[in-house]
Order: sequence, then structure tokens, then C-alpha cells
Amino acid sequence: MQTRTNICLNNQNLHALPSAISVPAYDRSKVTSGIVHIGVGGFHRSHEAFYTDEYMAQSGDLSWGICGVGLRDADRKMQSILKEQDYLYTLIVRHPNGTIDNKVIGSLTDFLLGCDDPIAVINKMASEETKIVSLTITEGGYNFNPATGEFDFTNPDVIHDLANPNTPRLVFGFLIAALQLRFKRGLAPFTIQSCDNIQHNGDVAKKMTIAYAMKVDNELAKWIESSVSFPNAMVDRITPATTPEDIAYLNTLDLRDQWPVTCEPFHQWIIEDKFTLGRPQWEQVGAQFVNDVTPYENMKIRLLNAGHSVLGILGSLHGFSTIDESVQDPLFAEFLRLFMDLEVTPILPAVPGIDLDEYKNTLFERFSNPNIKDSLARICSESSAKLSTFMLPTIVENLAKKGEIQCATLVIAAWCLYSDKQVDLQGTPLVIADEMADEVHQFANKTAQRSDSLLELASLFSCVSSSEAFVTAYKTQVKALYNTPNIKLHMQTILRSRTSV
Repeated sequence: MQTRTNICLNNQNLHALPSAISVPAYDRSKVTSGIVHIGVGGFHRSHEAFYTDEYMAQSGDLSWGICGVGLRDADRKMQSILKEQDYLYTLIVRHPNGTIDNKVIGSLTDFLLGCDDPIAVINKMASEETKIVSLTITEGGYNFNPATGEFDFTNPDVIHDLANPNTPRLVFGFLIAALQLRFKRGLAPFTIQSCDNIQHNGDVAKKMTIAYAMKVDNELAKWIESSVSFPNAMVDRITPATTPEDIAYLNTLDLRDQWPVTCEPFHQWIIEDKFTLGRPQWEQVGAQFVNDVTPYENMKIRLLNAGHSVLGILGSLHGFSTIDESVQDPLFAEFLRLFMDLEVTPILPAVPGIDLDEYKNTLFERFSNPNIKDSLARICSESSAKLSTFMLPTIVENLAKKGEIQCATLVIAAWCLYSDKQVDLQGTPLVIADEMADEVHQFANKTAQRSDSLLELASLFSCVSSSEAFVTAYKTQVKALYNTPNIKLHMQTILRSRTSV
């Protein structure tokens, strides 16, 4: 019996890959890195790196390669693997009908670790070659207090960075150090481009960057405010965490890729066209440039991201493990549609060129893709930041307009039970990955004594805790859920109350 020998993914072996795998249609040796990207996770590799790879292949403009940056020791494994693979990886695009597209992405040119050599990262960003510094650092990476929206200077890493500007730990320390070098050298600043799921992500990045800069150098802060571009953007592509099965699948095609990325076929990127030193013409490969991204952000964050949280938190407690499993349950699908139709759609402004009913239908198709096993543990990671961004603003607006809040309130009540007990309703431990997990647990754990104890966590809930209507609805729901911990029962109760209106 002949032993299968898989081809290792690297530059030298690109020509030897099987025909089922497409490879970069340009000379990677001629690519220069006009972009530095902080946060090289799966989403970046399925989205910005994908768009850039497509653009370079179509246009022949090879000045927009991407130098990846990881700031934490946790990024070391990916950096090591990608370096071994000449920064190549395979994008596995799984269609609902079972069709799979396999594409090697070649837009990454390097990967630096800030925790090992912060000066190298600072110098790379300060280099005249760098035109854009882009970010996928998660909602929590922007270091603002959810209750006030202000930069959190009490963070120990921020205190360290201000005292040690040449060895920063957080993104703002690196950005300010690099911009300060460009300022002193008389170089134009790079654009800072957020690719995170935060409403007005560019505005948030600007506010946090300037707040930090003001602690460093007032003149630098003024220069950043007047000269640095922070375009807002809406990003979208469902990208579950890579699994051993993804690696094994490529092995069946005779390819050894140690860290591929799986994603859905849908992708969307809507960007405000505000760039300091030019940009790739991403519109040639499907991105959309607009004057104001706000309505698109609202639509995506309030429907898709909040919809994920609805399915993620309720589904996790019920005992589901993936998004498609949750949404294929008729009761969960009906509840999610009620939340979208009754609590979100009435407060959304018109979205140019978008039919909201069609968009919502598309979300259900995407969520139910049986070939994208997006884990609820991933969806629920950093829920404290996600709920603050995706769910609470909808509740606040509905309270102001006397709109409906029952579906969203059940999600918050369920998150209390989720954070308190940390097991699903069958007693299986939940995987909770959240920077605020311990603090949230401390407040949630007092619910048996005081039903509204979670709302005392002011950094998250000060925006709603003074509302008698919300507190009353929350206490009613959390008491019912604790007395009868049956997610489907409480979803049915809300659905029946709406059909009887």
C-alpha cells in the first residue's frame, strides 16, 4: 500500500498543488507591504486579506501586500505556522449546497510579534512604505468604558504603555509611537482603518487614539486629529474557527496547510472613502465605497451581530453547539424573526439600495448553512463587549420610543443565567471566553438574592438600569427563567403574547 505524501504549502510548492486548489495569480516576490494589519485572525484572513489578494490578482498592483502583526504571546503559534508556509494559507469557502472552493491567499507578506520586538513593529508602521494600518482587535481591544464611551486609563497595560513608550503592549501604544516617528520625520501619516464590528468603528478608533495621544504629546494629538484618516467601515463574512477537520479535508487533496480558514461564500465590505495616502481599488473586487456607512453599520450590527447573540446565548443554554443547529429549530427561528421584525426593524433608518426583508431572509439562509459549523462558544466569546455594542443600543432606542423590548430582555436575562451557572440546562459546562467573565459572574451570582443584581454592573448596564420599564421587564424575565430554567418555554411565552396582541 502506497503512503500518501501531502504537499507542504509554501512558495516553492505552489506550482505543484492539485487543480482543485487555486493559487495566487501574481508574482509574490514582487509584492511590497503597503498595509500593516494588527490582529491576524480568521476573519482578517477571510476578509481584508482575501479582498487584497483578489485586487492584486486582477489589477497587477502589487504595492498593497499585508504585513501582519500580533501583539500577544498567544499569536506566536499562528506566526510560526504562517512563517513556515511563507505566509500562505488556504481559504476554504463552503457553499450551502456542499460545493467547496479552495483558494490559496498570497497577500500576507510577513508577520511580526509585538511582544517579542516592539521596535520592529513600530518601525514597520512608521516606514514610508506603509500607507494603511488596519485593525481587527475585537470590540474589547478599543479599551473604552462601555458605560461612558471614554478611554479607560485605569487599564494596567495602558499605565505600562504610557510609562514605557518603546515597549507597548496595547494597540494604541504602538500606533502613537509610530505616528510620533512619522510626525518627527515630516512624513504624512498612515490611514488607520478599523475592520471590527463596532458602530462607527473609525470614529471610535479616532477618539481612542487621540485620547491616548493627548497623554503623550498635545502637538502630536492635534496633528493626528487634523491629518490622520479613520474611515468607518462595515465588514461581513461569517468565519468560524479553524478545526482539525478543515486541516484533514485539505489533506484529502494532498495539501498540508497547518492553519487554513473556512468561511461562507457571502462577503461584504462597505467603506467611507477617506484615506490619507491612497488605497487599493477594492471596489474592483466587490467592496463598496460610500460617503456615510452609518445605515449599513446599523443594519448589520443590529440584525446580523445581534441575531448571532440571540441564537448564541439562548442556544448555548438550551444545549445547542452551532449556529446552524440553533436556527434550524423552528422555535428559535421564529423567535429570532420576531426580534428582528418587532424590535430592530422599526428603529432602523432606511438603508440605500437594501431591501430589509430580503436582507433578513438572506441572514437566515446564511445562518442555516449546514457546512459552516460556527460554534456558539465562538459566537458568545466576549459577550460583555458584544451585547454592549449589538443589543443594548437597540433596547435603549426602543425604551426612548416606547417600542418593544421583550425579546432582547430575555437574551439579557438568559446571559445572566449563563454567566451565573456557567453550564447549559443539561448541566454541561459552557466554554466562556470573556475579559469581563469574572466580574460579570460576581454580579450574576447574586441574582438569587436580588433579581436585578446583574444590572448593578454599571460599566455595562448604566444605560438601561435607570429605566423603570426595562428593570421591571428584566426582573420579571429573570425570575421566571430562574424559577423554570426552560429556554423554549420562555421563548414560546413571548411569541404567544405577540400573536395575541
